[in-house]
Amino acid sequence: MKLDQILLDPAAAYDNPLQVVEDASLEQADKIHVLHRWEYDARQLAVAESEGMGKGNATVVLDQVLQALEALGAEPGVE
Repeated sequence: MKLDQILLDPAAAYDNPLQVVEDASLEQADKIHVLHRWEYDARQLAVAESEGMGKGNATVVLDQVLQALEALGAEPGVE
């Protein structure tokens, strides 16, 4: 899958954020970019869930994304 496609929906490309870290086909900077995109998506979903829109696990996913960023030595925060 191409990076442009992955960035559109990281959750569709990977089962969990740790798989991004382990993806040998991506450069370090690309992994961080993908995880920042995933972080943005998870934060948006968490806000929606807090407002009663949808039921999900955005907080769990966000925690996993933050752990994956930490594993890469990257700071959280959407680029």
